[in-house]
Amino acid sequence: MKGIRLNSIPEKILYHPWLELALRWVLGITFLYASIHKIVDPGKFAEVIYGYDLFPDYTINLIAIVIPFFELCMALALILGIYPRTAALIMAIMLLAFMTALSINLIRDLAFDCGCFSFSDRPTRSAVILLLARDVIYFIFGLPVLLFPRYRKGCLLQSGSLLTNLRSP
Repeated sequence: MKGIRLNSIPEKILYHPWLELALRWVLGITFLYASIHKIVDPGKFAEVIYGYDLFPDYTINLIAIVIPFFELCMALALILGIYPRTAALIMAIMLLAFMTALSINLIRDLAFDCGCFSFSDRPTRSAVILLLARDVIYFIFGLPVLLFPRYRKGCLLQSGSLLTNLRSP
């Protein structure tokens, strides 16, 4: 009789192909939705970025144009399964950048609109804390997608297993 490893049950759940597909779609749809209003109104998004008070003035318009299209591309890559590991890695980096910007302004005690899903006129500190918590959850959702070691369901272009690539000599 085969012995059961202690971590085999969590691994089976965490790395289940249907869970990985669901997480990709949740992240993809979320980022797709987040990108649309920014693409439609880049001027308003530029005002939001200016409100972060983190970037030089001459970079704000470029950031306001590039970020939403990055979000859109990564969202479509996750939904369609086009190199999902790469998309998950880029999305994780973007989430870390968003979390860093939110955290810096929380430390500064600045109330500002994050511009994530809509534009708000009355941002509050508690709303920003909730946004930060939400981004942490999205980051955690992306980890199984990033580290998924098996064949992925619903992918147009598979990417290799990061864990296998790290283990090979």
